[in-house]
Amino acid sequence: MMNLPLISVLMPAYNSELYIAEAIQSILNQTYQNIELIIFDDGSKDKTRQVIEGFTDSRIVKIFSDQNFGVVRARNDMINKARGKYIALMDADDIADRFRLEKQLRPLEAGKCDLCGSAQWVLDETSGKIKKSKDKFSDADLRALLSVYCGLCNSAMMGKAEIFKRFKYDTTILTSEDYYLWVQMAAAGYRFLNLKERLITYRRYPAQTSSVHLDKFKLTTIEVQKRYLDLLGISTELYPHPLPWFRRFGIATKTLLALNNKFPGISLRANAEIYARFQYRRSGFWTPLTRLERYIAALWATLSQEGLLMHCWR
Repeated sequence: MMNLPLISVLMPAYNSELYIAEAIQSILNQTYQNIELIIFDDGSKDKTRQVIEGFTDSRIVKIFSDQNFGVVRARNDMINKARGKYIALMDADDIADRFRLEKQLRPLEAGKCDLCGSAQWVLDETSGKIKKSKDKFSDADLRALLSVYCGLCNSAMMGKAEIFKRFKYDTTILTSEDYYLWVQMAAAGYRFLNLKERLITYRRYPAQTSSVHLDKFKLTTIEVQKRYLDLLGISTELYPHPLPWFRRFGIATKTLLALNNKFPGISLRANAEIYARFQYRRSGFWTPLTRLERYIAALWATLSQEGLLMHCWR
């Protein structure tokens, strides 16, 4: 019987000649070796293909396209070709810690989660500075916070191949495709876990914070968040967005209650982050008051999980 790889690592690439060699080598150097590395060069115009061709490791599966189809198509093609029990995502400009796959495999094999990410180092390509990511780690926090932002790093994710093959990436959502992928999986009941070890160095570029990119991302993010609430059976009228104080407390607490019923065990801090999306950003005199309001609402929601304040709701 053919010895199939247990982990399929998927690496899409487009004009990545400056960094892809380091990304590839960081996967080949993993302490866990039973892998295949599928690399999809999506019609690069630079020397990305030549760099890929320079690697001769038998575990590498090379796919070369003469046309640029986009990262969503590339990822879906690789998911279709993956032979492993698990799929790990990896961008062509990021760097994996050599223990990454081994450490993520443990909770997956132990049945503690269905999808496993990790904390990251964030490398600013403009300044060269590196900093720690801000992360949540529990399943309840990660799935609840998907209602307001994506707390999962694409390049740090690994999970059961059957889940990726079931959902794949939505070709109609081009700037938040990874966010929507996690939303669908979370709504379907799959369990998430983030490891506290920083197992990925993620590169950040100026283009990612440009006004044009942020405007497109903002629009698709709102669409994804509303779809998520709908998938959870929560009214999209409870979508977290800034509201005047006399309206937000009633609506926001309904949202928190609905999310806490769906995902028992949400932390006080995560509840506060969700409530904060209903507030306007202010500075100066009002800041302490908005923070106090935020944590009062979060404490209410956290205690309500245990039924301690349900009589107040009624």
